[in-house]
Amino acid sequence: EVHLVESGGGLVQSGGSLRLSCAASGFTFSIYDMKWVRQAPGKGLEWVSSISRGGRSTTYADSVKGRFTISRDNAKNTLYLQMNSLKPEDTAVYYCAIGVDKGQGTQVTVSS
Repeated sequence: EVHLVESGGGLVQSGGSLRLSCAASGFTFSIYDMKWVRQAPGKGLEWVSSISRGGRSTTYADSVKGRFTISRDNAKNTLYLQMNSLKPEDTAVYYCAIGVDKGQGTQVTVSS
């Protein structure tokens, strides 16, 4: 059974940084591409970033490109999202996901 637990969210001022983590279990983490998605208040799920199983290939939504960095540690079964230069529009619940499975999410709130 896929089990994903996100952490690292919080309240930060505009321009600040946060690092999200996602601990994965219940599947062979190292053989799957992973992604981060987010859901802002009153909006649908938005794809943020993806990373290949080996970590060599990464892609980003235009809205976060140049500010966010996705990475993974396959030895620790953990996915990361480094978020810099945060903006109020980045406020959302952030989820790590594999296919349609995702965790419970971690809240990120950016104040102006």
